[in-house]
Amino acid sequence: MNTKLIGIRDFRQNISDYANKARQGNSRFIVMNRNSPLFEIKPYSKNADISDILDDIQTARDDIKKGRVYSQDEILKKFAK
Repeated sequence: MNTKLIGIRDFRQNISDYANKARQGNSRFIVMNRNSPLFEIKPYSKNADISDILDDIQTARDDIKKGRVYSQDEILKKFAK
């Protein structure tokens, strides 16, 4: 799988193209804003089904209930070295 860095403006203008490329499973994209990564676009595995997605959502909800959440500033401080 190829990883490509793309700018936020380019992503906004071509979101459907990037979604299609990721869906095909041959690319993932790191969306950047001024040399800082914002988020990642990547496909689920070909064998993934809705239960996998729901499991990921439930894990995220459990983390929130347990207070395992971080602000953007906390994350940037941790990884900015």
